[in-house]
Amino acid sequence: MLTTIEGYYDKGQIILKEEPPVHSKTGVIVTFLPEEKDPAKPKRILGLLEGKIKISDDFDEPLEDLKDYM
Repeated sequence: MLTTIEGYYDKGQIILKEEPPVHSKTGVIVTFLPEEKDPAKPKRILGLLEGKIKISDDFDEPLEDLKDYM
């Protein structure tokens, strides 16, 4: 049975947020997750390309080259 329990690592100890559902010696796998926020990563700015991309009026029309397949 695989069970996931959230917790955190602090000063050489792993502290679990809830009691594990086992009562005997059991193997475990510990995965360290990245920090929640990376201050070095710049925040995305939405809408930078607004007004710079144009789509033709017949964009959704069938292509002449594929007429035989439709």
